[in-house]
Amino acid sequence: MTKHPVRTTETTVSIEPPRFDRPEVEIRASSRRKKTGTAHWSGSRIVVLIPARIRGKERAAFVDDLVGRLMVQRPQNSAGDASLEERAKVLAELYNDGVLPSSVRWVKNQQSRWASCSPATRDIRISSRLRQCPEWVIDAVLVHELAHLQEADHSPRFYEIAERHPRQTDSAHFLEGYALGLGLRIEEGDVVL
Repeated sequence: MTKHPVRTTETTVSIEPPRFDRPEVEIRASSRRKKTGTAHWSGSRIVVLIPARIRGKERAAFVDDLVGRLMVQRPQNSAGDASLEERAKVLAELYNDGVLPSSVRWVKNQQSRWASCSPATRDIRISSRLRQCPEWVIDAVLVHELAHLQEADHSPRFYEIAERHPRQTDSAHFLEGYALGLGLRIEEGDVVL
């Protein structure tokens, strides 16, 4: 009878907290991996598998590269206008008394705002810069714009409707930080939801 050596593999796991530009990252460093690394989505977290031998700045660069490539493939990055419009319908039922827009779409030409609504045509446009944001932020922006379908200006009644979304304030804070992180010039009105 021939004995085969028993391979023991050791995996260490570390968690990097979310940042303004990316979600929480779980790093699994395995002694079994020799050269390659990989990353995948697990819910709203990114899981990165790397060789255990990589340390320090090389490890940070390796992880950043894998995360960066995966962020481009983030599900909402590839989601088109139809999925955004469907999400707006769900949110309208939950928070906007069922008042629906005529269209909701991603746009690339929003330079000074995150989104806009034209109450007369009932069109909502969301800046494509928000595609990298967590879903709850996009939801809060959508609810804000949906509220304009009932109240065109930022009246007390408007805020009463918009703030039905439980994370409206959190979203505003997130977007202020996100604008700083993107290097956008913040002026009065630039960080309008």
